Amino acid sequence: MLFRRKIRSLRRIPCPCFAGKHPLSSVAAADAAEELVSDSGGWDPKSCSRDILALSNLELGLYLSCRSNSNVVAEKGVLKQKEMVSCPRWSEQDPMLARLEVCHALAKEGRLRQMRKILRQMLGDEGTSSSLLCELLCTNFKDWDSNSIVWDMLANVYARLEMIHDALFVLSKMAALDMQASISTYDRLLFNLRHTEIAWDLYEEIKSSGVSYSEYTFKILIDGLCKQGRLQHAISFFQTERGNKEFNRCIVTFNSLMAGVCNAGFVEIARSLLSLSFKYGFLPNKHSYTTLIHGLCLAGYVDEALELSEYMQTDGIELDVVIYNILINGYRLLGLMSEIWKLIRMMIQHGLQPDLVTYTILITGLCEGGNVDEGLKMRKEMLSRGFKLNIVTYSVLVNALCRKGHINEVEGLLGEMKEIGLDMDLVAYSILINGYCKLGEIEKALQVCQTMCSKRIMANSFVHGGILSSLCKNGSVPEANWYLENLAATGQTLNIILYNIVIDGYAKIGDVEGAVTLYEQIIRSNITPSVVTYNSLIYGFCKIGELNIAKSFLRKIELHELVPTVVTYTILINGFCGAGDTDSILELLDEMIGKSIMPNRITYSVIIKALCKHGRVREAIDILKNMEIMGIGADEITYNTLIQGFHELRNVNMAFYLHDKMLQHSLMPTPITYNLLINALCLNGEVDRAERFLLSLLERGVRLRKFAYTTIIKAQCAKAMPDRAIILFDKMLESGYEVSIKDFSAIINRLCKRHFVNEAKIFFKLMLYIGILPDQELCLVICSAIHKQNDHKSLAAFQAMVVKSCLIALGIYE
Repeated sequence: MLFRRKIRSLRRIPCPCFAGKHPLSSVAAADAAEELVSDSGGWDPKSCSRDILALSNLELGLYLSCRSNSNVVAEKGVLKQKEMVSCPRWSEQDPMLARLEVCHALAKEGRLRQMRKILRQMLGDEGTSSSLLCELLCTNFKDWDSNSIVWDMLANVYARLEMIHDALFVLSKMAALDMQASISTYDRLLFNLRHTEIAWDLYEEIKSSGVSYSEYTFKILIDGLCKQGRLQHAISFFQTERGNKEFNRCIVTFNSLMAGVCNAGFVEIARSLLSLSFKYGFLPNKHSYTTLIHGLCLAGYVDEALELSEYMQTDGIELDVVIYNILINGYRLLGLMSEIWKLIRMMIQHGLQPDLVTYTILITGLCEGGNVDEGLKMRKEMLSRGFKLNIVTYSVLVNALCRKGHINEVEGLLGEMKEIGLDMDLVAYSILINGYCKLGEIEKALQVCQTMCSKRIMANSFVHGGILSSLCKNGSVPEANWYLENLAATGQTLNIILYNIVIDGYAKIGDVEGAVTLYEQIIRSNITPSVVTYNSLIYGFCKIGELNIAKSFLRKIELHELVPTVVTYTILINGFCGAGDTDSILELLDEMIGKSIMPNRITYSVIIKALCKHGRVREAIDILKNMEIMGIGADEITYNTLIQGFHELRNVNMAFYLHDKMLQHSLMPTPITYNLLINALCLNGEVDRAERFLLSLLERGVRLRKFAYTTIIKAQCAKAMPDRAIILFDKMLESGYEVSIKDFSAIINRLCKRHFVNEAKIFFKLMLYIGILPDQELCLVICSAIHKQNDHKSLAAFQAMVVKSCLIALGIYE
């Protein structure tokens, strides 16, 4: 219960005395009708909130239950002159009391609208606190007939002025004085509190008070529950109360429910609600269609949304720019810019022109697709058509240019915004600061942050986080720590996210002392560390090889009633992997599974790498099988790790078995995979098989790296197959690979070592032909090989060829 300890009866309300049709009824009704027109400005189906706000302004029949006896009213509703209150009692002594006395007089006459204006003016002019007014009313007007009406109106005015705490205070005082608030006041307060959990408590208060619901109470409550994201609660309440006689079902209620579930992504439920509205005999209005179209677009069902818009037209409801913009934005989310242009042409054919929102969506789509230049052209078109770009459009362009690294263009846009007098908001500043940070322009980011603060726009955690992350990534961790300390010194609230960024920065550079100092500062400040905090600390200690301390932080996670994640264990396992402690790795794996923390692909890849590195490939294969059982598909990196393990063990058959298994799981082997397999064959002496394998890959159109060719060529030279080596080398050149003196040296050295001097000279001439000059070491290798054959004539010819090639290269000899 919000105000009362128990349900009170309605006898506290002054009983109205009716003699036929009471003259005050027409007065109050006229005031209520006039206010409804002035406040709502007509019925707008585009906004359910606006509907509810307008509807909750009705006064008819709500204050009449609280008015005083009718003996102050003469015939035909004209107030008797002798009953008019001149309020001489406090007019000079206390103007506030005088105003309250006027309010009581107006309440007696039923002039509720005028009374509300006086109270509103009094609160606006004097900013009177609720406690003072309540004290005045209790002390000076307790026995007045119209007192309960003034109390109720005071709560109503506070609610209208969104002074919620004051309104609640007045209601609590009314409950203590055994006064009943009107449903109009409850509705007004309920509307203002609909975004909070207090709204439900207030509804329970209304329910227990016994006051009759208005036709808007349920609509406000359902709309509020939807806006709070309590969709299940809203739908359950709707299903429970729809049988209630006081529950006035209308299309507005269905629209609120549909908007809530659509924003949450439950478009199927929205469809069901639309069908249910038909069952109750309600025809969907434009807002109903717009809501569902918006939901379908958010869910990616843009074609279905387009079909619904066509059905909407057949239902006699014309499409407007808003609906077209929703559809255009739907296609933007899918990246289908070609469909957007079709919609714009359709829009123009229907006599509608793109507005600022349309152009902003177009620019956003172009920028997201990487067409920033086209986005800038669209901006020029907007300006030529007389549109004034808003901060959203400029923010989109600035964000895109920052991503591209176009600093000069960003500066130009900022100058343009300054020229037209467009002020940046928090979002725009955040985008600009984050963009500068990603480009490494820390100084500019800090300058923008200072400018923002000078304009009394306080930077949020996102802005500070961007600056801290950028400083840490650039290695300026001490500067990041200084920035953090400066924030604390200026009284700004620091959260664990900001601390985590700097702790992680220290951990990545191996400065565990700085990381631990910040961690201890967090504990002293009564800020609860998160799992991310401990992950960074564990990483830092693993990096410097302090694995026992790293493991102790794993235990501290549990002491703070936190649950370690798969990332926590993976970091620690990787640390033990670097130390070669495979037994501890497997223990940690069993521990995390025992705690129902399931390893992911990265965890298993780290474990497999550690096992293979230490020759425990059979256990690594068992891990791979466990992955398959648990439905975790290994990736190319995992298979390459295993293949490398068997390659080092010279187990070619297992290496190719894993290759075939990759293909079975629709994984494409990478160039590294083929390098490993070809190298394994060559090391195993199966050079012919290696060459056949390479040629088969080329026939299938597989693009190999140069390493695959040179591995076989070197093996052919070593295995006394120089002719085939020359042919394969020529094929490699034809494929467009660039070769270096290092490649020629490896081949020539192997050929000379095995006395294939003529073939070595062929490769040497080929090297000179493609413009690669020999070094002294390579020349000595060939000269030494020729000298060993006692072929002095060939030696002199080779030396002359070398001298001639060098002279040609220097431009001395032609």
